Amino acid sequence: MNTEKPLVDKDYILFKIGGKGGWTFVEIPEIPMPKISFGMLKVKGKIDDYEFSNLNMMPIGNGNIGLPIKSAIRKKIKKEAPDTVHITLYEDKTPLIIPEELLLCMEYEEGALEKFETYSDGQKKAFIDWINSAKTEQTKADRIAKTILKVLNEDKFY
Repeated sequence: MNTEKPLVDKDYILFKIGGKGGWTFVEIPEIPMPKISFGMLKVKGKIDDYEFSNLNMMPIGNGNIGLPIKSAIRKKIKKEAPDTVHITLYEDKTPLIIPEELLLCMEYEEGALEKFETYSDGQKKAFIDWINSAKTEQTKADRIAKTILKVLNEDKFY
């Protein structure tokens, strides 16, 4: 997958915090807390045989960071807390890609694209993921329109 040296390449135990609505994660103390917004570090790699990219490591409250493992990934690898998983991580420096439909619509609204470019990658990704998660083309179009309105009003996604 990569010729660069991984940040980590070893086995970890899955942890789960809370009951329903809690999150499952792997604590990775070998990676120091990054000095970027909210301590998030974008990574790519493998969890067992499942390849992923564009995931953010998160602070877990004890000075370390962890990698959240979404239910979709856990289903694919057939594991839950407290199972052991093998994780190989690399820093993900892949630029964020803005969907063509969103770009085209922003070009028709004066200043929309320029304002959107001032948002953090995390904010841009939140809008893009929300748009891309639409199940119908009509919902996608509605979400693009709502995104443009929010951007023009300089509102954030969350």
